[in-house]
Amino acid sequence: MKEEYFPQNEYHTPPDMPRKLGDRLLMGSRVYFMSRFLGYLFKSRRIALEGKYDRAAWVHASYEFYQLIEECGGRFHITGLEHFRDLKEPIVFIGNHMSTLETMVMPFFVASVMEATYVVKERLVTGPFFGPIMRARDPIPVGRTNPREDFKRVMNEGCEKLARGVSIIIFPQHTRKVEFIPEEFNSIGVKLASRAGVRVIPVALKTDWWGNARWAKAFGPIDRSKPIHFAFGPPISIKSPGGRDENQQIIAFIQSHLRQWEAGGNL
Repeated sequence: MKEEYFPQNEYHTPPDMPRKLGDRLLMGSRVYFMSRFLGYLFKSRRIALEGKYDRAAWVHASYEFYQLIEECGGRFHITGLEHFRDLKEPIVFIGNHMSTLETMVMPFFVASVMEATYVVKERLVTGPFFGPIMRARDPIPVGRTNPREDFKRVMNEGCEKLARGVSIIIFPQHTRKVEFIPEEFNSIGVKLASRAGVRVIPVALKTDWWGNARWAKAFGPIDRSKPIHFAFGPPISIKSPGGRDENQQIIAFIQSHLRQWEAGGNL
C-alpha cells in the first residue's frame, strides 16, 4: 500500500476552506466536533472487533479525522513530507506530544507510505474502548510506572518491528503538554534507533488547536484561531554514544519551529 494523499512536499489548508454547516449551526462550540470524533472511534472499534482494522483502514480513519478537523475550522501547515515519502528502510519518528490531534492524524501522513506503529501507554491497549483499535495496530505498550521495564520492552519489541520493516512513532515526553520542556524529552527514541541501526526523523508539532481536558484529555476544548503545524525533518543517523548529540539535535529542531510558529511565522 502506498497512497499519495499529498504528492507535494508540503500542504497548507486553503484559507477559504468552508466549515461544515453542522459546526457553524452550533455557533463555534465543540459539540459537533466531539460527536463526530466519537462516531469515528465507534466505527473504528467495530471494524477492529471484526478483525478488519488493517493498515488501509487505519489510514482511512485518520484521513477522515483529518478532514473533520478542516471542516471544523482547523488550518493545517505540513512541511517536510519529502523526507520520508520515498524511504526504502524503516525509520523512528521522534516528536513532541501536545494533544490527541497528532495521535489521530499521524497515521494519515506516515502509514499511508510505510508500515508503522506507535509506542503507547499500556492503558490505551488494555482499555475496553480504545483497546481493540490500538491492539489491531500492534503497538509497543509501556506502563510508565517502571522505566527500566519500559526501556527493555521498547528496545526488544522496537528492534524486532524495525527488523521487519515497521517504522516506529514515539513521543518521548511523559504526557501530552502544550509547553515543551527539553528536560522531559528523554532519549529512548534515539537509543532505539541506535540499537536497531536505523535513522530517526525529528517531528515538530503545534497542535494546541485541540486542548487537553483535565480528566479526559481527548475531550478538551478546541480553539479555531490556532493554526496546526507538523514539520518533519531530514533523516538523522545516530553516531554519538547513546544518541546524546542527536537527541539534542531533535530538541533544537522542535524548539526552533515552536519559536517561529509562536512568532506567527512558518518554517
